[in-house]
Amino acid sequence: MSEYHEPEEKLTEEAIDYHRIIKSVIEELEAVDWYNQRAAATNDPDIKAIVEHNRDEEIEHACMGLEWLRRNNPVWDEMLRTFLFTTAKITEVEEEGEGGEG
Repeated sequence: MSEYHEPEEKLTEEAIDYHRIIKSVIEELEAVDWYNQRAAATNDPDIKAIVEHNRDEEIEHACMGLEWLRRNNPVWDEMLRTFLFTTAKITEVEEEGEGGEG
């Protein structure tokens, strides 16, 4: 069974790469969650330090994937510039037109 929603032979190389990076970001975010849960659950400070380090590495990888999306898709670029690094309430950023000025 294919991991694509459409027949693979109908997809462009660009669509396949887009899917590839989205899947990678999803996998990195899942890993962040798993390591975060492990850090929260352990009573051993050494294990906690190790899994927190691993979690932070996965956050870095997820951010790299998001940056690829931003650089390669104008809608991702616009939305990330609108919602990231602002101080306004997240649900009000777009309405206030603060787009990255926060």
